[in-house]
Amino acid sequence: MRVIVNGAEHEVLAPGYETLLTTLRDRLELTGTKLVCGRGECGACTVLVDGVSVYSCITLTAACADVAITTVEGLAKDGGDTLHRVQRAFIEHDALQCGFCTPGQIMAAVALLDEQPNPSEADVKRGMSGNLCRCGTYPKIVRAVLAAAEPASD
Repeated sequence: MRVIVNGAEHEVLAPGYETLLTTLRDRLELTGTKLVCGRGECGACTVLVDGVSVYSCITLTAACADVAITTVEGLAKDGGDTLHRVQRAFIEHDALQCGFCTPGQIMAAVALLDEQPNPSEADVKRGMSGNLCRCGTYPKIVRAVLAAAEPASD
């Protein structure tokens, strides 16, 4: 089947039970997407499928044929030299500690800002509630998402 990841087409021979997370990490070697819970509870594996955030650990690859999949590796432009505004905001606001949840947090934030370009703090907390951070950097994550929403951040 054909999957379109970060704008590139790939032919993969994935069994019907294979998750998108497994395909991304093991077949396409895109390891930015993290496996933590494997049950759709933590959000570390969040990617965008046709612009909608999904947990790739519970999404079957077979359900993603011929749709646009974006991983954290696909956000930066110019071969990775120009970071996405959310990536920049996470760095500028020190919105990470161990970094394991960070790719999923960033992808959820991108989806939130695409859907709601000018969120309130409450909107960000609600929109990011499906992504857990065991280090507890939530205040910095919220500040980073709000900063990325500001028009001057592009």
